[in-house]
Amino acid sequence: MVEGNGKVAVVTGASRGAGKGIAVALGRAGYRVYVTGRSVKEGDANLPGTVGATAEAVTQAGGQGIAVQVDHASDEQVRALFEQVDAKEGRLDLLVNNVAAVKDELIDPANFWEKPLHLADILDVGLRSQYVASYYAAPLMVRAGHGLIGFTSSFGAVCYMHGAAYGAQKAGVDKMAADMAVDFKGTGVSTVSIWMGPMLTERAQRTFESAPDEAYQQFAAHAETPEFTGVVLAALAEWDGLEGVSGQTLIAAEIAERLGVRDSNGKQPPSYRDMLGEPRQPHPAIIR
Repeated sequence: MVEGNGKVAVVTGASRGAGKGIAVALGRAGYRVYVTGRSVKEGDANLPGTVGATAEAVTQAGGQGIAVQVDHASDEQVRALFEQVDAKEGRLDLLVNNVAAVKDELIDPANFWEKPLHLADILDVGLRSQYVASYYAAPLMVRAGHGLIGFTSSFGAVCYMHGAAYGAQKAGVDKMAADMAVDFKGTGVSTVSIWMGPMLTERAQRTFESAPDEAYQQFAAHAETPEFTGVVLAALAEWDGLEGVSGQTLIAAEIAERLGVRDSNGKQPPSYRDMLGEPRQPHPAIIR
């Protein structure tokens, strides 16, 4: 365990899955972590996990977890979250934009018009909601002259993965990170979008166990833990080269190797660049 480092993070969508893992990894790095999500008691969702349980796990890992029930579809609840952080902490060092409305039907092998229309909710809670969180976090960071906003994304931003809504959300957060970096230039605040690889979340494990597809089984064998992205973000936040990658989309496995960090299980996850694609590079033109 690491004693508190005095730094404050907000991790959205952290009742379970990648968000929970990221929050726990940041707790292990000594952060005070505000954990957001809608689930406050078991049974609120069809997968296990609550914001309270994640906050407790953050504290057990060596940080301090603070659970805040937030429906990220509500701009007012998001605004209240960052007002709470400002009032209690007076600072915000790291925002991890992870929340997304992921539905079970997402991975059904059907065309987009044959799936339920509510899969498009990921463009609200998952794209717009991350803009809103960044909007309210930005003044705290700019005022302090430092900070990092990280977006969780995936190879689905450039390859076909789970359909049009999912792909648009991932491509959208990549572009959001790039454009926000332009606005943050000179403020000391940086942004990155992190492509996570196949991950052993509760939802993914359920898929891996039920999927007969050999490709899924191969992915499962080399999957990242939910903590891995948090390990990467904690290292990025301390890296003196952070400003040089602000606005970029980074593959977690590759930047981890560059930073000299490994997954929480000690493994070095592989990059799927050759198999699934590489991040798009923004054009340098700036039109205000």
